[in-house]
Order: sequence, then structure tokens, then C-alpha cells
Amino acid sequence: MTIIDGDNLLWALHESFEDREITTEIELCRILSRYFTLVGEPGLVIFDGAGPADRSEFDKIANPEIVFAGFHHDADSVIEEKIKASTSPRRLTVVSSDRRLRKAAAMQKATALKSEEFWGQVRRELTRRNPRKNEPEEKREGLTDGETDKWLETFGLDQ
Repeated sequence: MTIIDGDNLLWALHESFEDREITTEIELCRILSRYFTLVGEPGLVIFDGAGPADRSEFDKIANPEIVFAGFHHDADSVIEEKIKASTSPRRLTVVSSDRRLRKAAAMQKATALKSEEFWGQVRRELTRRNPRKNEPEEKREGLTDGETDKWLETFGLDQ
């Protein structure tokens, strides 16, 4: 199982990567869902706070499990409790750039990954298994203005 410090991973994305389109917890969890489905492993993402009032979008995601720590706990404390409660900590991977959590994981013989390292794995796996990777850029990016004008002219729609 992989336990992820959700807020820490979101922060790392904004600081270290060009994935600036991932700005909310739900956007992150949707991408992580694709990743965990591909690798066939269970995941758990823990965020600080109580979360949004409407959690219906989160309920649509089966894997990873998504937990909000609540008002009286922080995600770090919840993650530490999960590590200590694990019956097989050597099979755990803890994702956080927080030294406190990486140390807690190491003390229980769990694997600890910095958020940046883990996100690199996610990107590689999604790219490697993405069936659209052989498509031309134009399919996703669209045509240039010049190409659009040429097609409009070709079909007589440029008036």
C-alpha cells in the first residue's frame, strides 16, 4: 500500500513540476486513481482539514482511498498512526517530503519516497501506458492559426 501526504504532494507539484493544471485535491486524486489502477496497488491519500462540504466527486474514486484528517488532527499525525498500526510496514510506501514522516516510515522499516520522486514515477507510468502517446501533438494541442485559416479557405468557409 502507498500512503500519500496529499497536501505535501500538491505543494511539490506546484513547486517542482509543470503540472500546474493540477490545483485541487480532486484533480490530484483523479490522476492518482489512474495510476493506482495501472499499477494494481492500493493507495491512501490523506489531506489536512475537513475537506469540501460536497464530497460526491471523491466518492466516485475507489482507489486511492481519500481521507481528510479533520479539524482536530493533521494529515501528518494520521499518517504516522497508519504507519504504526500497519501489520506489514515493510510493504508500505509513504510519500511525503516531510522529514518527520520519512523518519517515521524508516523507523518501522517502511519505504519512504519524497513527493517529487513519487510524482516522477506517476508521470512515467502514465506516459508509458498511455495509448495516446503515439498521437500527433496537433490532436491534443489543436491546429495553429495558419493551419486553421488554410482549412477554412480549402472548404470555402473563410468568408
